[in-house]
Amino acid sequence: MDKTTLKQLIDQAAGRQAADMVIKNAKIVDVYNGRIIEGALAIGNGRFLGISNDYLAPEVIDARGQYIVPGLIDPHIHIESANVSPAVFGSLVIPHGTTTILADPHEIVNVAGMRGLEYMIASAKNTALDIQYTMPSCVPAANPTLETSGAVITADDIQQSYDQGLTYGLAEFMNYPGVVNADDGVLNELLVSINAHKLIDGHSPALKAQGLNAYAAAGIRNDHECTQVDELLDRISRGMYVYLRYGTVSKNMPTLLKGVTPQNARFCCLCGDDLQSVTLREIGHLDESIRVAVANGIDPIIAIQMATINTAQCTGLADRGGIAPGLKADFLLVDDLEHFSVNQTFIDGQKVAANGESLLTTEDSVAGFNDLLQTVHLDTFSADQLKLNLTSDKAHVIGLQSISRTQNLVLPVTHNADGDFQYNPDEDIAKVAVIERHHLTGNVGVGLLNGFGIKNGAIATSIGHDSHNLVVVGTNDADMVVAIEALKECQGGGVAVKDGQVIATLPFVIGGLMSDEPIDTLIKHQKAFNAVCHSELNITAHFDPIMKLGAMPLDVIPNLRITDKGLVDVTQFKIIDINA
Repeated sequence: MDKTTLKQLIDQAAGRQAADMVIKNAKIVDVYNGRIIEGALAIGNGRFLGISNDYLAPEVIDARGQYIVPGLIDPHIHIESANVSPAVFGSLVIPHGTTTILADPHEIVNVAGMRGLEYMIASAKNTALDIQYTMPSCVPAANPTLETSGAVITADDIQQSYDQGLTYGLAEFMNYPGVVNADDGVLNELLVSINAHKLIDGHSPALKAQGLNAYAAAGIRNDHECTQVDELLDRISRGMYVYLRYGTVSKNMPTLLKGVTPQNARFCCLCGDDLQSVTLREIGHLDESIRVAVANGIDPIIAIQMATINTAQCTGLADRGGIAPGLKADFLLVDDLEHFSVNQTFIDGQKVAANGESLLTTEDSVAGFNDLLQTVHLDTFSADQLKLNLTSDKAHVIGLQSISRTQNLVLPVTHNADGDFQYNPDEDIAKVAVIERHHLTGNVGVGLLNGFGIKNGAIATSIGHDSHNLVVVGTNDADMVVAIEALKECQGGGVAVKDGQVIATLPFVIGGLMSDEPIDTLIKHQKAFNAVCHSELNITAHFDPIMKLGAMPLDVIPNLRITDKGLVDVTQFKIIDINA
């Protein structure tokens, strides 16, 4: 800010110079005192000037008793999980009152390295949504001996992103064993961020006692992986903020709200983490989190604080989060705080959405990033690569749960004389495999999955958190091979196969993660794809098949996962034999 701008701001706030806009007859949510102030709000040069009925302005808006709420801030979200570009993502969330996000682009960076980050930054310039990127800290997500990623990010890359002003802080530190054990490479990444006074985002599922102490001592001040109240309380007592997650699949917030009190609510924030486009379009974002919080007994103003000022203070975004003189004029107009239906969204004092629709034209393109359209690299794939070597009548099986974690089940299995698994339609166990798609290594990890419910055919996807190798599950090897070959042909997305025929496709051509289709077309295709998977393949109807399948390689969340290198016991962070 220069002296002229500062003088104008002071003169407008003091009333010596007319404001740019005044909103009268409003109920203003004061997140600092937890109260409502009735009056008029003045705005000048994209910033709040103050609350007073004495301000004059050429533009006067009559709020007619509506509430003015600070713009909503999501402290941790992955744009790629919506399978759209950053520009399109902005058009989805702005109508729901989101004005700022801290986005972790580790999905595309795992695939394409710094080139992926360059694309995300370029696309973000085409939306009014304020997207602050955090630098992926764990590429690959955990120990590289456990999986093969498309890229490797080092402390030097992190430092470079800070020096060039590309990133706001360090994204979720998923290698929590590396932090607790003070691994040398981990220390280098942490020190780069600590010495640059950058935010370090957390990720420590099930970590407790001295391990959690060590994690917090490393300067990590938040976590979004809590699933139980005791985990929330443990982190808050260590000075950490807890992000209450309410995503498309992982909905930990209702459980965690049981531990939120007037005394500790200021250390709680709302976040989405992973949300599909259809969820954002038809249900909402942080506005839905606020509604759910209120429905679970949280005072509406406290719920709003968890989506605004708490997040701003946690992340160091000192210029937003409340309605106060000098802050960014990011705000919403809503009829009531319980149902929290957003009527209008303003960013920097400009109206950008009304009545559920973005008012801005989204112009986005992958021009200049054509290399990101060819990221599935795979030689000819055969059924021989899917063979299992079962020597026992019992096996370690990945057990799906309603939460983000999985179980390490030991179940009886049937195999033939060669040791390969034989599918039994009366048992909910299917073969699952992860195929490396970045470096033509030929790596294929094969295991077994319980709880997916598939009864026919196969489904494959290039969504495979976080290295995003190809993931396939099926009742027979032949259909699984067809699915993988079709996925290679369309360069990513989702493929469903039955009786040797492709019956549905869902292309994500940008890095194998994001679609270049218009948003309404994409959502239509997603719904149709899911319907086919549920009806023709009998996949369990209560979850999204691609999102659930795509989490199977996530070797930083307990308990049992699978990567291109085999079954991973996340509690021990090592590859284990499938035979039990």
